[in-house]
Amino acid sequence: MPCNSFPTILFILVSVVAVHYGGCELFTALTDMEELLETESVLINNLEGYILAQEKKLEFLKQKVKEYQREHAEAGKDVSSYLLNPINAYLLTKRLTSDWKDLEQIMTMDVGSQFIQNVTNYREVLKFPSEEDLTGAASALIRLQDTYDLNTASLARGELNGVQYSTQMSSEDCFEVGRQMYNNQDYHHTVMWMEEAINRLTNDSRLLRSDVLEYLAFSTFKEGNIKLALEMTNELLMLTPDHQRANGNKRYYEKELMKINEKSVLRGDDGSPDVPVDKSLEFQHSKLGPYTYNVPERKLYELACQGELTPDDELLSSLFCSYVDNGVPFLKIGPLKIEQISHDPYIVVYHDVMYDNEIEIVKKMAKPRFKRATVQNHLTGELEVAHYRISKSAWLKDEEHYVVRNIAQRIVDMTGLTMETAEELQVVNYGIGGHYEPHYDFARKEEINAFKNLNSGNRIATVLFYMSDVTQGGATVFPALKTALWPKKGTAAFWFNLRKSGQGDYMTRHAACPVIVGSKWVANKWIHEVGNEFTRPCGLEIDHDVEF
Repeated sequence: MPCNSFPTILFILVSVVAVHYGGCELFTALTDMEELLETESVLINNLEGYILAQEKKLEFLKQKVKEYQREHAEAGKDVSSYLLNPINAYLLTKRLTSDWKDLEQIMTMDVGSQFIQNVTNYREVLKFPSEEDLTGAASALIRLQDTYDLNTASLARGELNGVQYSTQMSSEDCFEVGRQMYNNQDYHHTVMWMEEAINRLTNDSRLLRSDVLEYLAFSTFKEGNIKLALEMTNELLMLTPDHQRANGNKRYYEKELMKINEKSVLRGDDGSPDVPVDKSLEFQHSKLGPYTYNVPERKLYELACQGELTPDDELLSSLFCSYVDNGVPFLKIGPLKIEQISHDPYIVVYHDVMYDNEIEIVKKMAKPRFKRATVQNHLTGELEVAHYRISKSAWLKDEEHYVVRNIAQRIVDMTGLTMETAEELQVVNYGIGGHYEPHYDFARKEEINAFKNLNSGNRIATVLFYMSDVTQGGATVFPALKTALWPKKGTAAFWFNLRKSGQGDYMTRHAACPVIVGSKWVANKWIHEVGNEFTRPCGLEIDHDVEF
């Protein structure tokens, strides 16, 4: 069979629209992550095509070898008689000349090259995650692990906060999480995930125990356990005796242990159980990470996210739910359902104030505009991305759509405050483990450049619409108040950021807890002072005498 007639497979490339994404950062919004499944689907189809092409090539070669074996066996029965037949003589000659030349070409032909090229082409038109996305996704797992106190082995089993969601992670998967943490110099979590990688090693694993031990030993040393690091290094050298870095580390660890032993002898420390151990920094060491606030608040934040904190019974007993019309004629027919959360600061939740059709329109408008959510630098007043806010956001103007205008009017009816100087409606979708760590919505005294371009004063109040339910996690928490607001589609939280004196209310410091499972969509409106001087006038008495 001539080479040019070898059966080929036509692979039709699915046409896609090329879209350019600034900075990528797919991990910062789940709505972007959804498109990765489309990318994977195309790649799977391409891989299937590659395999099919290879299988057809092998099938063809198998058929040829059977033909040759059959002819060769026939000739072996009576060689002389076989070769006396001129046709047989011709066919043998042909098989060993032109046929074998064609077969050599087929054997060396890379019938899958077109599929490999397809992958290269896809990178130009499909959405692919970057190394930054991989780092962000790994960091999200660690964030969930810390915030919700999740066990490493449970996470690796696909279990999130007691619920089995996904397939188990392999040793290679755990190793990659550990490697990402190692690159971030987070040795505490590197140790945890490298240990899990070793626990999950099987005979079928492509990962070598020596590869894991190299990271694990050094990270254990960085965590302060030199003795264990040396034991791991010795095990590594048993597996790979010529490992240059491990041999160097071994000598260093041995010297360090000698120094420690010498100091122990000088102190008369015999290592007995009676020697007191300083545990004052134990909690700090267990929570390595780029957090900017103190340990007590961090603990309150975590407990609130876990649902382990509730306000005092005295406060809860004074709270109630009611129907209100706020003196608005339209609301006389359909009053608002309001739930009190806190008296001081004033925090309430309105139920059923955003409708499904509105939510879908707002989402549709926001998606094409999504960019990584930013925070304001308190020194420069400039907006910048930050590790403590993982989400994407877009801004919608009232004049763009009647639904956005209706939402703004609804806020007026809910709060009695003017929207004339309010900021645009911000729509936010949280990414993998998406969160926003404890922060204030108002500008503090030292933030002299905040809102300087708006000329509308400070943020007097916040309205936060929940546009989706969240399966697990994602609460809005006020750590100082021991209060958590759990996302419920169609509800809206409202609170005053400023007291009547105009000073910031520091009890309104709040956070968005990491999303464990689900997609969290919210929309918020920040209301400013200017224009609300008479709707919320100053009080006759000082209501905020705390200086910060």
